[in-house]
Amino acid sequence: MAAEDGVSQQVQSMQTAGLLVLSRTEIARLMEFSDYVEAVEAALIAAAAGRAIAPPATSLDMPSGAFHAKGAALHTADGAAVAFKINGNFPSNPATTGLPTVQGIIYLADGANGRPLALMDSIEITINRTGAATALAVRHLARPDSRTATICGAGVQGRIQAAAVAASTGLERMYVWDAKPDAATTLAADLAHDLRLDVRACRDLEPARDSDIVVTCTSARQPFLTPDLVRPGTFIAAVGADNPDKQEIAPALFAGTRVVVDSLEQCAEIGDLHHALTAGIITREDVHATLAEIVAGLKPGRVDAREIILFDSTGLGLQDVAAACAIYRRAVATGSGAHQAIG
Repeated sequence: MAAEDGVSQQVQSMQTAGLLVLSRTEIARLMEFSDYVEAVEAALIAAAAGRAIAPPATSLDMPSGAFHAKGAALHTADGAAVAFKINGNFPSNPATTGLPTVQGIIYLADGANGRPLALMDSIEITINRTGAATALAVRHLARPDSRTATICGAGVQGRIQAAAVAASTGLERMYVWDAKPDAATTLAADLAHDLRLDVRACRDLEPARDSDIVVTCTSARQPFLTPDLVRPGTFIAAVGADNPDKQEIAPALFAGTRVVVDSLEQCAEIGDLHHALTAGIITREDVHATLAEIVAGLKPGRVDAREIILFDSTGLGLQDVAAACAIYRRAVATGSGAHQAIG
């Protein structure tokens, strides 16, 4: 069922549900990765038709990390749902505290009357909806004959990004690179088993030169993907930059590249696009389209097998509300989670 249909069912049933609290474990039981792709795709189509609101994220910087807040509303003919996500992003956590880099919650409410519907752990949702956006971008922007991919970053996002690419193409080989070679080796072995692909760890980015798809999903603050590492016809998904200080893509790579964004306003503030704009390499007017416009068929995706296409993915509240709606619908249907009386 499309995500927007799920919103209608939720709006109709929420009067007696109370506040539903869902853990990461419960969410993982309710959703497959393909469910996130379906939900995000439906939400992007709704956004392109003017049935969604997704303003840029706001942030609060802390000495060792930052908090990000994203909100969005998804509208249908029968009702509306609103979600707000607050995530803490502390890259040093795994090494210093044993905690995940990203932690947070999603608050889901009825957009018609403001009634609280659910509180959800955000980790599983953030991981999968980010991968879902890449899966959709690969479908529309990568060459159909893509056979080789390089994943830059062996963290949690590296794993889901690899799965997203593999689910959307007929891949034959994948490379994994990370600033920590041992992490790349471990992830490559896991992916080879899970995806049943030829997956190899690499100690430098030389394999990117021969890759059809390159995904960057690191916490880098200095660009590492440069024009000399990208051949004609490559699709690039730039996923890691989610604040103004992060940067993975050399600004020069934006020159002569077809650029697609999840949100022009947000990417101009916190994505790799931000750095290219600051460097004067391109202007906002040079951005080809949003992913929503591409998925909805309002603007063309790939039109030339030799063009380089770069998708700047900063993560949208729209993706969160779409996923939260699908999760809420399934939780209510299966009796999952804990209900709390409110009011």
